Amino acid sequence: MSDDPVGSLLSVLALTDSGARTTEDIFTGVSHHMPRGRVYGGQVLAQSVVAASRTVAEDRPIHSMHGYFLRPGDASQGITFSVDRLRDGRSFTARRTQAYQQGVPIFSMIASFQAEEEGLDHEEPMPDVPGPDDLAPLETQGGENPLSKRSFSDLPLEVRHVEGSLYGPFPGTPQLRQSVWMRTRRAFPDDPLLHRAALAYLSDMTIQEPILRAHGLAWATPGMSVASLDHAMWWHRPARVDDWLLYTQSAPNARGGRGLSTGRIYTRDGMLVASVAQEVMVRVPAAERRA
Repeated sequence: MSDDPVGSLLSVLALTDSGARTTEDIFTGVSHHMPRGRVYGGQVLAQSVVAASRTVAEDRPIHSMHGYFLRPGDASQGITFSVDRLRDGRSFTARRTQAYQQGVPIFSMIASFQAEEEGLDHEEPMPDVPGPDDLAPLETQGGENPLSKRSFSDLPLEVRHVEGSLYGPFPGTPQLRQSVWMRTRRAFPDDPLLHRAALAYLSDMTIQEPILRAHGLAWATPGMSVASLDHAMWWHRPARVDDWLLYTQSAPNARGGRGLSTGRIYTRDGMLVASVAQEVMVRVPAAERRA
């Protein structure tokens, strides 16, 4: 594992422009080392955001993306990103990004970019929850990231659950909602693109958990299988990922081996900076189901 997890994240986001040009722009990237060998979904999502953004003028930041996780990625192999320049309009730009390994796509995304402009402005208020200084960090609770078997201290993010984490015995009573504080473990460069990409990176972390929490399930539930299927994200306002961000999440539905989670990301002073939705495959042995 890296002695500098944030440095490792930055190296993952530093895609190489291959210089190849057909009808698409081609970039290449590497992955975090993962003990289980599977690429973390938030990583390929963030890299796809960087690849698409590198083909768009800096004054048109990304404002939305919709993507599908098609296959598990191999963390020991490089990833190739192809960006199709779908549209360059007067105010909006559209890009399609595909992430490939061994010649087959593992992730597919369409993203939209917009020049900043004046318009209607409102936001749903941030809920009143305990601050991060009042909560225990994950690394003091023991355990590992269930999707990768990485120890929490190896992650580039600090993570603190308001309702208690799901990495040990299930805490409290089942509920449809949870709130999680997150930030990078050290300062991040000032490049706004890197902060938008890192926000996408963290948006895939813990978003599956409201589905589990609704049914009284912890990550260690025997025989449980969880995988992200698709991911949508909307960036509303600029934010820094090296300041504490509150990720409020809910699970409005689960059925047929799938669950839907939605989330909102706020700055510590209450500004809504992003919204997220993800559908997740969740398969639980009948003996472990509680609701």
